[in-house]
Amino acid sequence: MSEAVDCVVIGAGVVGLAVARALARAGREVMILEQAPSFGTATSSRNSEVIHAGLYYAPGSLKARLCVEGRTKLLAFCAEAGVTALICGKLIVASEEGGEAELERLRAIRARAESAGVTLDWLTAAEARAMEPALRCTAALHSPGTGIIDSHALMLALLGEAEARGALLVTQAPVTGGRVLAGGLALEVGGAEPMTLEARTVINCAGHGASALSRALIGLDPARVPPHHVCKGSYFSLSGRPPFQRLIYPTPGEASLGLHYTRDLAGRGRFGPDAVWLDDPDPGRFDYRVAADGALAFVEAIRRYWPELTAERLTPDYSGMRPKIQAAGEPAHDFVIHGPSATGVNGYIALYGIESPGLTSCLAIADLVAEEARCV
Repeated sequence: MSEAVDCVVIGAGVVGLAVARALARAGREVMILEQAPSFGTATSSRNSEVIHAGLYYAPGSLKARLCVEGRTKLLAFCAEAGVTALICGKLIVASEEGGEAELERLRAIRARAESAGVTLDWLTAAEARAMEPALRCTAALHSPGTGIIDSHALMLALLGEAEARGALLVTQAPVTGGRVLAGGLALEVGGAEPMTLEARTVINCAGHGASALSRALIGLDPARVPPHHVCKGSYFSLSGRPPFQRLIYPTPGEASLGLHYTRDLAGRGRFGPDAVWLDDPDPGRFDYRVAADGALAFVEAIRRYWPELTAERLTPDYSGMRPKIQAAGEPAHDFVIHGPSATGVNGYIALYGIESPGLTSCLAIADLVAEEARCV
């Protein structure tokens, strides 16, 4: 069976739903194809749910620009749609053990943030403890604009608006391949009723499956597709009274922002994620279990800024898989958003390596993609 549609968005994570909403708002006919039984079951529901202010990213990068722009758009959307978001602020701290190296990293973060138009307050150890008495550090940066969000409610609101403007979500509909046509693409869609779906515009928001999907399209040069790597991050929940009101972050590493303290909207605390690179990038074989013996490594890292923590207060919670373009040991990569000129296929837009701050940036990413799609 073969059918035709104007636009297809592959992947119903937060970015795919935001893209579908933007296209539907522009008057396009949109179908969203999701291989899972529901939307947002992978990366979008397995993260820290943090609204980032735009502190860490290289000047001029997509991450720097889209995070700052996306935060503004996200907060406005949440206010209009009734999605709960809380701007609680965060502290990025230098530990005593880290010495001058961590202080220098704080200075670098502050400089990067300023280049993106984000102002951070430098705090002495005493000033940081005045804000968070349980904290131990030698200095800290205060980001008053950082917050947390109900990511499921956000995705539900994005989907609701897209559907209200005519978009259609089809679940359990994996895209297994396809071919390039003169006026778009023909996608092979599996599931209970396999079919060929022709579309003038296709947006690949497949997350961990994005690179493999592009390589499965006959007529697309695989040399244009970036590599795909996976970094697992686990979280432990905290029992008892939360020690902090704000989010607490150590100075970041290359693979992640470190074992930070976050809270949910009910005030419950958790720590994570760590960073464990996987040898097998196949999403079908991801193991989301969190090993209980990992608590000891968590305690050691967290005690650098909260000495009172004991292992008994940590319980394995959940994990997520970060889609990476860079391999272990390589510098962090920017978002990659390939329009038709970069994919080499008219009507095909592909997104790769959309990890943090993808949640914060989702509406800005969607607007950028919608602008690319206008030319198709």
